[in-house]
Amino acid sequence: MTTIGVLGAGQLGRMLALAGYEMGLRFVFYDETPDAPAGHVAPLTVGRWDDHAALAAFADACDLVTYEFENVPVATAERLAATHPVAPAPRALEVAQDRLNEKTLFRSLGIGTAPFAAVGTTAELRRAVDAIGLPAVLKTRRMGYDGKGQRVLRRPEDLDVPLGPLGGHPLILEGFVPFDRELSILAVRSRTGETAYWPLAENVHRDGILRVSVAPAPGVGDALTAAAADLAGKVLTALDYVGVLAIELFEHRGDLLANEMAPRVHNSGHLTIEGSTTSQFENHLRAILGWPLGSTAPVGFAAMVNLIGETPDPRAVLEIEGAHLHLYGKSPRPGRKLGHVNLVERSPEALTAAIARLASVVAEPTLAR
Repeated sequence: MTTIGVLGAGQLGRMLALAGYEMGLRFVFYDETPDAPAGHVAPLTVGRWDDHAALAAFADACDLVTYEFENVPVATAERLAATHPVAPAPRALEVAQDRLNEKTLFRSLGIGTAPFAAVGTTAELRRAVDAIGLPAVLKTRRMGYDGKGQRVLRRPEDLDVPLGPLGGHPLILEGFVPFDRELSILAVRSRTGETAYWPLAENVHRDGILRVSVAPAPGVGDALTAAAADLAGKVLTALDYVGVLAIELFEHRGDLLANEMAPRVHNSGHLTIEGSTTSQFENHLRAILGWPLGSTAPVGFAAMVNLIGETPDPRAVLEIEGAHLHLYGKSPRPGRKLGHVNLVERSPEALTAAIARLASVVAEPTLAR
């Protein structure tokens, strides 16, 4: 029986294990946090990312390695890759962990992005603003998620604010894109080279945190779908990628601009658990094992609503027809993703109505369409 080692033990790892158990797989996890959610469903080794003894014990317990979040140190992945297959390869981590590397890769592949420039000093920031213009978004090149590590610059006087509050890290300035909506493309590539793509998802954020995803995204035509699959395919090929890859996109005047990539299963793909023939979690496992990929066809019109900060009464959620509740076993705190609810309906109109009913229970925004 194959045992898969997963670096990181958050909710994404937990859902990987739950999908894999149905296929007869076993799992072990490695994380710095003793109470990480995946530890509830599989053995968890707790240690620092540079703890060689703990990593060796983890490696001895598994046959191959993957990861469930992109901030695993590249050196850790490379160390494990010396003795075990690691998928996606450490190169994907190296690119995704640095927004400058990420945007540079996109540009090298002919994929459109917002204008960008590396920033290390106030003088470099002023030169970048002169070239890119305002408004613009100043971001840390590394780390930062759910809206953290970012600052919007709208007026010349905003440049006078010290860079220190962004943590003293290398920065990147990106032109502000007045996008029509945010989309994401979820792709998967197997060790055999087989690839598949799920329908585009439309995503709604509030306070920098994903709140609602809907797929297939409303009003997406064949041309936009093909364009998204084409750009994702270029990244898969360039990185010799194995596993699920998510690319966050801006739709702007009918064109797509790549914002960020995540070399792992992704929050906007949670709706594939009930909303697709094969979930992102199952197909990630199939891909890293070299097994045939499952169909990514939708089984209806699906939505995912994140549960942020607190969990609603499960009975109130489950009274909604078509609702599927997924809780992560995490303690509540403001801004923390504690779970999600998937909704699957037969028509876009029925899905919109179901989201509205759920929003009244979990106090989250609905898609404004």
